[in-house]
Amino acid sequence: MEASGGSREEKEEEKEETDPPPTPTPRIPGSAAMGDAAQEEGLLQAAAYVYDAQYNRNIPFETSPKAVRLYYLYNHWSMQAATYFFIFVDLALALFEEPAVYLLPFLATSLVEVLCLLVFFGRLVHFAQVTPRSVFWKDTKNICIMISILVTLIDLIVYGALRISAIRGIRWSRPLRPIFLINFAESRQIRRAFRSIRNTLPEITYVFLLFMFSVLMFSLMALKLFGDRNLKTVEGSPYFTNYLEIVFNMYVLVTTANSPDVMMPAYDFSWWYCLFFIVYVIINTYIFMSVFLAVVYNNYRKHLKNEIRKLAYMKRRKMIEAFNLLKVKEGAEFVVKEDQWKHLVKLVAPDISTSHRELLLRISDEEQKGCVDKKSFVRLADLLNIQVITIKLHSHPLDIWFPHVYNSTPSLCIRSMVRHKGFVWMYDVIILINAVFIALDEKNPYISYAEWVFLCLYIVEILLKLYTYEPRNFFARNQFWNWFDTSIIIAALIATVLNTALRSVTIYNSQQVLDIVFILRVLRLIRIIDSIQRFRVIMNTLINIMPTMLTFGGLVLVVYYIFSIVGMEIFQGKVKFFAGNTTTPHALYCGNPALKDSTFARAKYCKNNFNNIASSFIVLMELTVVNQWHVIASGFALVTHQAAKLYFITFHIVIVIMIINIFIAFILEAFFVEYSLEKSEVESAIEKKIQELGVGIQEDELLNGKLLDNMETSENDLGGEEGTTKKKLKGLMFKIASKRYRTVDALLQRMFEAEIPPEEEGPSLDEILNLSPNDAYPKNPVFDNAA
Repeated sequence: MEASGGSREEKEEEKEETDPPPTPTPRIPGSAAMGDAAQEEGLLQAAAYVYDAQYNRNIPFETSPKAVRLYYLYNHWSMQAATYFFIFVDLALALFEEPAVYLLPFLATSLVEVLCLLVFFGRLVHFAQVTPRSVFWKDTKNICIMISILVTLIDLIVYGALRISAIRGIRWSRPLRPIFLINFAESRQIRRAFRSIRNTLPEITYVFLLFMFSVLMFSLMALKLFGDRNLKTVEGSPYFTNYLEIVFNMYVLVTTANSPDVMMPAYDFSWWYCLFFIVYVIINTYIFMSVFLAVVYNNYRKHLKNEIRKLAYMKRRKMIEAFNLLKVKEGAEFVVKEDQWKHLVKLVAPDISTSHRELLLRISDEEQKGCVDKKSFVRLADLLNIQVITIKLHSHPLDIWFPHVYNSTPSLCIRSMVRHKGFVWMYDVIILINAVFIALDEKNPYISYAEWVFLCLYIVEILLKLYTYEPRNFFARNQFWNWFDTSIIIAALIATVLNTALRSVTIYNSQQVLDIVFILRVLRLIRIIDSIQRFRVIMNTLINIMPTMLTFGGLVLVVYYIFSIVGMEIFQGKVKFFAGNTTTPHALYCGNPALKDSTFARAKYCKNNFNNIASSFIVLMELTVVNQWHVIASGFALVTHQAAKLYFITFHIVIVIMIINIFIAFILEAFFVEYSLEKSEVESAIEKKIQELGVGIQEDELLNGKLLDNMETSENDLGGEEGTTKKKLKGLMFKIASKRYRTVDALLQRMFEAEIPPEEEGPSLDEILNLSPNDAYPKNPVFDNAA
């Protein structure tokens, strides 16, 4: 239950959908337009509530005018960017500290670290000026940051004193650096991922204990079955005579990294013994690992949806708070005046066009009463979250300069041909044929000439599309594939010309240019992905889950960083790499006699070491992949102690069994949600109003190439464009962005919000914070069965 851990601020603020984009700096109109100062302050505070609701941010802040302005500054993009910059500078210091990739003097790295700590402290002080004092000091995140800053300063002083005294010291505070990445307010998503692990741990623990009991029991049976039969491994060492060594080998067998090698001595002795290993693999690899995934998925899904419920209710309460600040009584009900609503939207979303604001007002004030009621006001955050693309259609420059030629019969035939689906299919076939030629021998002159033919065909394709489609629309910033195609073709043309020119010089021997040409040729094949509907569905889902994939990437970065720092302190210098042309005999055993004749040395794994953080990350990546991880673990155990294997087993449990399974659970949920949800009520309302106003563009028109998007952010008047017709391909149009712009968490939140009656304000703040997965809000919920 979430109430048992952390402060109120942590319970509220950490359960948020996405890290929001930068808060716009408030631009308050003059007092003549806004009324008195109190009304201006109320509007500023209401805008903060709406912005928080829009991006599911729940940082409690003081409501005084000074605190509200500080709150805007705290969430400004420059402040957030600076915080992230210094966090990653602090983490990157490991590249320049002993053991370093590029060694810098200790004084230089320590000064940079002190600067980072000062920035972190300043950010913390700023946060203290925004939040209520009682909330700030009860928040465990803030306490963790302060303790980490203090501990790091003490470690720097002690380590510096030891260096001055020529005594070797250990920077024991370096594993604490990821705390700054986790605990600042900007890192809500990473904290949510850690909470997913924490919430799943109790259920996993029972399964893991039962799993380990099975491994220990089978290990004991293996000792009794094979220990007294004088069997030998392929290296000549005794087979299954040491119980702890057996436990390690049997654990590795669960990951299949040492299969079938570990079985072969017993199998060679008697084929009946293979049944022992087959039963073991079935029980522990297939059954227990599947149970792990099932338990992780079930608990992840349950706790995720509990957090989504809290997000939904907190967003509604934020919107109600904003409404209460701006409401006035109009007859029998409270409403927000139209001018106040417009000023509010301009504060919250200053970059949207006037026409876009007018469209949202038409939806909120359906009956054109000059005010917005409570029900319509509460969904303002959802309206702002729907990406409405404002499209301004332009005439082609050739249509303006040479209208008779551009609209002639041959020109119309060419343009019709380019718009036809057959044109796309033809070039898809050309790409596939090109792929065959890429795989053939480059030294064949006919293959080389064919490459020029394909390159010319691609250039002709781009020119025909530019002739058919208006260039500004063709290269609009949301036209990814057009940019991709053109960039690849231009780069390939330059690289091919350069490669051909250099080949005419007898001393030419640049493999780098050839590599670039080969890579660019292969990249052209990616174009075919967007031509197949099924591929597009998968790509859309991958794009939707990309933000959360980045979150899990941050989670893995934290775990990798901690294990890398610890690994460098334990294994630094124990394994050394020698270049291939070296003649030193130490190269045969990686510079350590303990590895002589070991599998680690024979496999030439000397470069897999912990001698700097870059090498450490590579080793941890190899351990994540699992294959041959036991060889790496055994090698480092030989150069230190057999207990070192616990380091590698712990890493496997944390990354492979826990984090990877949670990530798989998220992927499963993402695909279920992607295929189960249709347009929301808010999206439908926007589309309906767009069509009523006659300024809508259908999705199929865009897919067929009849119209292309061009994001328009200038101030345009909605009413002034209504008379423009589509036939002239001019004017202002709107459409809802495609599903590829929706995040999975947003879809889950929308799924739950659909069950909350519009008039219901939900439970109280304390009840929201203390919601558990077993509590039913609203009554008779169907949310858990929706996906």
